[in-house]
Amino acid sequence: MRKGYLEYCILLIINKKPAYVSDIINEMKKVHMLVVEGTLYPLLTRLKNNGILSYQWQESVSGPPRKYYEITESGKALLDELESGWNELKQAVEELRNWSPEETESLEN
Repeated sequence: MRKGYLEYCILLIINKKPAYVSDIINEMKKVHMLVVEGTLYPLLTRLKNNGILSYQWQESVSGPPRKYYEITESGKALLDELESGWNELKQAVEELRNWSPEETESLEN
């Protein structure tokens, strides 16, 4: 499940502002989600090829130009869908956390 929501987390970051790969990795680290470049680059490429992200090259003061990813309108629509799915999952988990066997037994009688 965590892998399925990696896309969601990345879109949340890029939706706030265009981001370079290192920016994404650093934001993920801040919330204790470790992701490596080898996982991130193919995912970003797939999202870009599917029209969810775009990118632009920006000059860097400390090296070669950097590719900054931005969310597209299609990406914003996908983010809305993922947000809805996340909220449904969160609600289901909360219901399970608060569930007690006694409730089921009283419903059966």
